Amino acid sequence: MPVHDSISELACEVPQQEWRNCILKGDCVAALERLPAHSIDVVFADPPYNLQLEGQLYRPNHTLVDAVDDGWDHFESFAAYDTFTRAWLLACRRVLKPGGTFWVIGSYHNIFRVGTIMQDLGFWLLNDIIWRKINPMPNFRGRRFQNAHETLIWALRDQKCKNYTFNYEALKAANEDVQMRSDWLFPICTGTERLKDESGQKIHPTQKPEALLVRIMLASTKPGDVILDPFFGSGTTGAVARRLGRNFVGVEREDIYIKAASERIAEVEPLGKVELEVLKNKRAEPRITFVSLIEAGLIKPGMMLYDKKKQHAAIVRADGTLVYKDKAGSIHMVGRKAQQTESCNGWAYWHYEEDGELKLIDGLRIRIRTELAKTSV
Repeated sequence: MPVHDSISELACEVPQQEWRNCILKGDCVAALERLPAHSIDVVFADPPYNLQLEGQLYRPNHTLVDAVDDGWDHFESFAAYDTFTRAWLLACRRVLKPGGTFWVIGSYHNIFRVGTIMQDLGFWLLNDIIWRKINPMPNFRGRRFQNAHETLIWALRDQKCKNYTFNYEALKAANEDVQMRSDWLFPICTGTERLKDESGQKIHPTQKPEALLVRIMLASTKPGDVILDPFFGSGTTGAVARRLGRNFVGVEREDIYIKAASERIAEVEPLGKVELEVLKNKRAEPRITFVSLIEAGLIKPGMMLYDKKKQHAAIVRADGTLVYKDKAGSIHMVGRKAQQTESCNGWAYWHYEEDGELKLIDGLRIRIRTELAKTSV
């Protein structure tokens, strides 16, 4: 379904009509009961932190710190917070697909309690991610270390889920061909990205930077996936989802946040198909065997295969094996024997000759995969 363009359509009161790309107004547990079971690909949750603030906080110059003191962050006890946490986690778990993943972010005030309850409910933890803030708020009283990070937990719905989305190759390529680490460096939300009211005051006290949600979605979703945010707030999840060609479902009870988020999302221009292509993980591609090339008529029995310098030559047999001198076997094993090495990727070693030019046999495998992709559309 295309993203709704009007504010009234975004703030859906009747999700039965179509709940994708809507903000559902109300308490997250009650609202999620109206969604179909196993309908969500990924959950991103930014629940109340339960900061336990005692009184107001002032800077050394006696100006008031704009801290999180909203009513939605107040709980009468840890037990009350745990009960609330268990309820919304169960609601999210019901709507999450068996192969879906779950993200939750928090501070030291709440993330350990949330993580414990997640494990008690059967979630299977994959990573804890440290979001290190480039520009964190100072510690004004000088009685503690400066709190310069928040923690994200990334988890599976349960331990049995194996076929979840993790765009490893794309992340690695974007990180200059180095594995993406579990410590992320982003600034807190400032400047023009920060939503403010007419008086210049922040609309939401804990608005997350879009860069954080971009990293999460590019890591664990595909275009067209549905991302649920049960604490939608200022709508960062929805704005990023729309830009990246994903669907979203937001749950929010405060009218001021719904209005701001709806207007924000309506202004987002989605990226095009080319920009949203995800670098494929080779392990996720269909397995093409060497004998498939023979069956497709791209390689014929009796043909000669060579290394790139034509120092070694092997004969192709009808059963998909090669013969090199007195050795016979797979393209990999015969490649090892020819080079006298312990390992060899036959796809990257053996060449066939066409019009006087040597070409890698891997090009033929890619040709078959491309044809398969066309027929599966």
